[in-house]
Amino acid sequence: MDKNSMPNTDLSTIIANELNIPQASVAAVIELLNESATVPFIARYRKERTGGLDEVQIRTIEERQTYLNELNDRRNTIISAIETQGKMTPELKKQIEEAATKTALEDLYMPYKPKRRTRAMIAREKGLEGLANVILSQTLDGNPQTAASAYINTELGVESEEDALKGAADIVAEVISEQAVVRDYLRQYMTEQGEIVSEGTDKASEERSKFEQYYNYRIPVTSCKGHSFLAIRRGEKDGFLRSVIEINEENAVDHIASIMHMNPASPFGPILLEACTDAFERLLQASIESDVRVELKQTADREAVDVFAQNAEKLLLAAPFGAKAVIGIDPGVRTGCKCVALDETGKFLENTTIYPQTKNQAEAEKILLDFLHRHPARAIAIGNGTAGRETESFVRHLVQSLPEEIRPYVVMVSESGASIYSASDLAREEFPDLDLTVRGAISIARRLQDPLAELVKIDPKSIGVGQYQHDVYQPLLKKKLEEVVESCVNRVGVELNTASAELLSYVAGIGPSMAKKIVSHRETNGNFNSRAQLLKVSGLGPKTFEQAAGFIRVRESDNPLDASAVHPERYKLVEQIAKDMGHSVRELVGNPALASKINVSKYISDDVGLLTLNDIVQELQKPGRDPRAVFEPPKFNDEVTKIEDLKVGMILDGVVTNVTNFGAFVDIGVHQDGLVHISALCDRYISNPAEVVNVNDAIRVRVIDVDLPRNRIALSCRLQDEPAKSAHQTKSFNNNNKLHDKNRPQKNDSRQFSNNPFAGLKR
Repeated sequence: MDKNSMPNTDLSTIIANELNIPQASVAAVIELLNESATVPFIARYRKERTGGLDEVQIRTIEERQTYLNELNDRRNTIISAIETQGKMTPELKKQIEEAATKTALEDLYMPYKPKRRTRAMIAREKGLEGLANVILSQTLDGNPQTAASAYINTELGVESEEDALKGAADIVAEVISEQAVVRDYLRQYMTEQGEIVSEGTDKASEERSKFEQYYNYRIPVTSCKGHSFLAIRRGEKDGFLRSVIEINEENAVDHIASIMHMNPASPFGPILLEACTDAFERLLQASIESDVRVELKQTADREAVDVFAQNAEKLLLAAPFGAKAVIGIDPGVRTGCKCVALDETGKFLENTTIYPQTKNQAEAEKILLDFLHRHPARAIAIGNGTAGRETESFVRHLVQSLPEEIRPYVVMVSESGASIYSASDLAREEFPDLDLTVRGAISIARRLQDPLAELVKIDPKSIGVGQYQHDVYQPLLKKKLEEVVESCVNRVGVELNTASAELLSYVAGIGPSMAKKIVSHRETNGNFNSRAQLLKVSGLGPKTFEQAAGFIRVRESDNPLDASAVHPERYKLVEQIAKDMGHSVRELVGNPALASKINVSKYISDDVGLLTLNDIVQELQKPGRDPRAVFEPPKFNDEVTKIEDLKVGMILDGVVTNVTNFGAFVDIGVHQDGLVHISALCDRYISNPAEVVNVNDAIRVRVIDVDLPRNRIALSCRLQDEPAKSAHQTKSFNNNNKLHDKNRPQKNDSRQFSNNPFAGLKR
């Protein structure tokens, strides 16, 4: 541990109090993290030590540990810097040691921080600090002019009493601006009482933009949603908006004066009040507004990143079609539709091109039928980009001519990020002789077979489920999304003999470099016959094996436990359990009736507790279970293929493609997703759309507005204009995408719903 880092005991106590988690559990997590244990491993295989904390809790502890260590490092740096200047006092050191945030630390350090030459510095060089102290003392005696006359020095440039008082006031203003209590007050005042005001620029008056709702916008800082603040920032960056945070300046200055103990009875009172005004206008207002904006941005970033992470998780854990042969089609008009055939393992077999949109459809039908004859497929995956719906309609009509027993599913697949993958070094390395569009078709087909295995090859930021993802702090987004991918991969488990290096790299403890070594070893030596053979990979030692083994599956192994989530460190325990029951391990694994008879209390020890034993029993009942749902193909209306086909009042089936803080975007099969505003998601008040819908949910919606010029579609999950009163008609969507009874008690809601889902985005 770094000599400046806080002791684990101190850290665990602080974090335990913050998060309301037992101190022993926090201490155990910190100890395991310091031993380089991964979060998935800790959450799954060290439940006794942590008291059963889940991944979210463990990652929160990890985040707070990092912050507090950084805080302590900065604290030590500041103490050292002030001591070097010879200005440290016991009171100041106590304040620094008790500072709980980085902002509080920087406020305390500000008076001692090296700075450029200021007006106050110049005044001090002229010998006016003594006069400044007189002003700050707010003495009831004396006269400002008389006091100032003693500081006149023509050699130093102080020609008159006015010069002396002006210079002294500059010193006072700087002293005020560097007071931690003043800065903290202003920051709080601007946050709690300020209003964000935005207006359109000259550019906004010359051309239309998506920021029109913010051209004459005013909202309290406390009420401004994260997505609105990010939108305003984007509008400023693009030149359409300018914004400020407004407060009552007179009230702010009066309060600063009271903090500085201004005495109206003192002859120096008016000078101090004027210095307070100068400090606010010249030195504090812009700085504090910047601080508040940074805090708003950080809050908005966290909200946006959390939304992105939730959506990415749902997309990554989408139901896989499975190990079945698939044909993938990357739709196109002028260049045609690229068709590829993949076997059940995802191996590329052959490709062809059809032109159903621009050439003879009969010829396209013949080519595709011949292709299907050579490569019988259980499904045809079609990208949802340009010409996607037309291609789907063509293919769906074509396969109707096939006997039902061999007729493949026709499924639209999101192609977000497919072009990025197809142009990547990875795709070129995998398919060096194939065209970009053919690689894209392969990606589309594989996304249907196993979304998780294919999407890990793409930067998560490019999979199309974010909210202002390009505007948030990129390191935060990258870290969060990597955590989500890691969590999903380890939750599902990875088949060692078929996984790509990209998929293996997210297995706990492995990483990109070791993943490549594993794949290289597999290609050179053939398939792995057991988990234990991982230790033969160059550079893969016991620590990496410990972290990774439980998340690896080897279905061809002679040991059936190698295909389960039972960790190798518990194999001997399972063998003992099987022996005690008079059965072999193979007879026990996958036998729910037998596994349910295990008396777990008999095997509790200092090393193994009830939490681990219950996990083992669940795995023995259903080894290697996939937590993902069973695949069901989405359905669209074949008569609605473009936005012009939409009519207000239509009831359509759709698939949720993105969930944001202000609503959900739904693919209804017309190339342009529609928005269900948060107020139209259900017939009760909700604060978060994720309460009722998730990415990939199949839902039914009503078209309530079609804006052709702006290519916008407004949808509602309330299928009737006026909800019926009868019990059998009072239903709405819940977060499981099933119907629930609206008549159950709900919290009182005074919110007024609008038929325009864009209305809530405007003031």
